[in-house]
Formats: sequence, C-alpha cells, structure tokens
Amino acid sequence: MVSIKDIAKQAGVSISTVSYALNGSDKVTEETCARILAIAKELNYVPNAAARNLKKRQTKIIGVFLTDFRGDVYGDLLYGIKEILNRKEYDLIVCSGKQSHRMLPERMIDGAIVLDQTFDSEELLSYAERGHKIVVLDRELSHPNINQVLLDNKAGAALAVEHLLELGHRKLYVVTGPDGSYDSWQRMQAVKQTIERSGIAELIEIRGNFEKSGGEQAAEMILQQHVSPDSGPVAVFCLNDEMAVGFYNRMAQSELTIGKDIHIVGFDNIELTQYIQPRLTTIDYSKRKWGAVAAEQVLKIIAGEEVDHERLYVTLVQRESAGAVCIPQGQQNM
Repeated sequence: MVSIKDIAKQAGVSISTVSYALNGSDKVTEETCARILAIAKELNYVPNAAARNLKKRQTKIIGVFLTDFRGDVYGDLLYGIKEILNRKEYDLIVCSGKQSHRMLPERMIDGAIVLDQTFDSEELLSYAERGHKIVVLDRELSHPNINQVLLDNKAGAALAVEHLLELGHRKLYVVTGPDGSYDSWQRMQAVKQTIERSGIAELIEIRGNFEKSGGEQAAEMILQQHVSPDSGPVAVFCLNDEMAVGFYNRMAQSELTIGKDIHIVGFDNIELTQYIQPRLTTIDYSKRKWGAVAAEQVLKIIAGEEVDHERLYVTLVQRESAGAVCIPQGQQNM
C-alpha cells in the first residue's frame, strides 16, 4: 500500500508538506500542491481512513448492530435511523456477527445502536466504561454512556391477552420467540401476569423462533390436538407477526378458518398484516420512530448532553383475525 512517505520521496518534499497538500492546506503553494496531488494519483494513493479518524477522534459514522436483517421491522427501523443521522451529517453502517464488534474498540465508528443478541451485556458495559457511546434496543443496562430505547413489550402483550380474554377465551396458545430474546422474554412475562390476574384462563406455551417456520410448527401442534370447527374458536397469540404469517400458511391447508375457528393476534404490525385474509389483529408501534429516537439519543450522548431512557408507545390494532365475536356458552375452551 502506498503511503505519504512514498509520495514525499518521489516529490522530494517532507512528509508534512505532503500531508498539508492532501488536506488542502494553504501552507503549500498551488504549484507544489498540484505536483503532489498528481504524484498521489499516479501512485494510486488511498488515504488511511483509520489513521485519520484516530487523529481526529471522529468518523461521523454510527454503527447499527443487528442480529438479523430479515423482516419488515428492520427496514423501517433503519430508515428512521438514517433519516436523523443524515440530517446531522452522519452516516450509518449496518453490522452483524461477532467480528463486527471490534468496530467499537477500534474506534471505526463514533457510536453504536445495538439490537443484536450476539453482544453480551458485559461486553457492552466494558466498551461503555472505555468511553464508547451506545444505545441499546434489546436490553436494560445502567451506565452513563449507554441509553435505552425500548418497546413497551409488556403493555403490548397485555393488550393482546386482554383482548382474547374479552372475546371469551379461557385457553390461550402463546407462540414464543427464540431463547435469549429480550423482547420475547418481556412479552411472555406480561402474558403470564395477565393470565394469572384473570384467574380464569389457561396458558399453553409453544416455543417459537420469530420466523414463519415457528408459526407453521405451532399451527401443526395445535391441529394435532384434534382441534375441530365443532370445538369452538381457539385463541392464539404469536409474539411477532412473522410467526403469525407462518401460522396462516399452515392453517390454509386445514379445514379451520382464521377469524372464525381460530382467533389470532400478532405483534409488530408489519405491512403484510394489512393484506393477508382475514387481516391480522396485532400490536402496533412506529418502527421508524423507534429508529429515529435511537439515532437522536446516540448523537446526544456523543455531544455530551443528558438523555433519559425512552420506551416506545404501543397500541392494539383490531382486525378480522380476532374481532369482537361472541363465543356461544358451552363452547368456550375450558
């Protein structure tokens, strides 16, 4: 790799003169600057961004760390982040996997927004202790250099369960997310608390994975329990919409009808839920706002401003998959 030493040697000038020329300083005459730039071009010189950033201690880049890129949630989330960062003349780089973690300690980025299970909380705390600025979307951590921007998972899950209970259901199938998922854990905590408070309902937990395959497998398990149209509506809460879509896919091959024989609620209100039939009742929140708030918070931390933790507001969107349908007495799933 060509360095400024090579350019200085060929131009017959000092390294500092080359540095001034490359950075457009007026300390170098126009003639000398033009000659140095011509030699740099001839040698295919590429500036060492890492060294420059280390000197300036600023990259104007924020790293967004995600466990996965699939699904509608991530697209809107990233759009919200990008919108705010670009407005403040920052760029973002999207990262995934263990090897990308070194971008923080090596100071390739000015700050991080984390929605990534591969980060251990102790690892993040150690980076924060060294002065790195971090916003987490998937855990609760206490440190001056870490801010939390979280979904109100518990409120959303409680709304979903209360809605199914109001429809008369007394047995609820709940399809969980993957092990280690903060969102899944919080939603399940609220599900259990809400059912326990009701004192009238039974919870049947089915392990899922936040992917369509998890919903398909859950539907298969429910069908294997000999559920039939004559047994009355079955209540299902999928802890995200991707699994609910998978549930729809499997149920389309059965004799059961969603909205009539199956009352199902999802979580996330992804765009597809408005078009599948019947349309999915789900928990809604603004993914774009989630990203925008995260971006605003990480920039405030970088600027040394005080920030408060944020929790994103959620609502129940009632559609035909779990509407206000009366369940005949004696046909409630006891």
